[in-house]
Amino acid sequence: MDPLVRDQFDAWIFDLDNTLYPARCDLFAQIDARMRAFIVAALDVDDVRARSLQKDYFHSHGTTLRGLMDHHGIDPETFTDFVHDIDHSVVPPDPGLDAALARIECRKIVFTNGSVAHAERVLQRLGVSHRFEAIFDIKAAAYVPKPSIASYRTFVRQFDLDPRRAIMFDDAARNLEPAAALGMTTVWIETDSVYGRAGSDGDHVHHVATDLVAWLDKALRPWRRGGPA
Repeated sequence: MDPLVRDQFDAWIFDLDNTLYPARCDLFAQIDARMRAFIVAALDVDDVRARSLQKDYFHSHGTTLRGLMDHHGIDPETFTDFVHDIDHSVVPPDPGLDAALARIECRKIVFTNGSVAHAERVLQRLGVSHRFEAIFDIKAAAYVPKPSIASYRTFVRQFDLDPRRAIMFDDAARNLEPAAALGMTTVWIETDSVYGRAGSDGDHVHHVATDLVAWLDKALRPWRRGGPA
């Protein structure tokens, strides 16, 4: 990105998991196990059936939670409290991310399919909580997850954003499609996961970052006549 392009944005929007912290932290392995344990207990099924329901609902409803709500009347806060009761200490502090975010002199918001409590713990571990204006979580989206465009419209209304002056980062390429449709600039955080890569070759992906901090450092590099400083 030409460093001057950054001036066109009033809001920088970041997904949380595997975007603000590296996928190698693998918090999802813990969350995945907690989801399966919750389903076993709540629906009185064995582990094999629980895993099948978990994955089926994720792919058909956007999140496992949405499927459990629609088909089994599961209370969403009970679910999110349980599945996000994990060891966040595997997420290391990231001074480089903190420094990069400090150079963004406009609104910064987290937009996640997770819960506020989970996001707060991750941001605290990274050492960047103070850099964000707000966290827009699955509850704020009325439990309608990304990539449903309805959640993006709710997000835009809540924060009174002009999507044409917003840039969004996400490790799931499909989550950038509705953002682009609304007029946002998009950055895909490259991942090896099959789910994350799906749709990454689409024209709704405007930029690709293999490393978030390195990409931000380049995009935010001071500009002077003759090129970047």
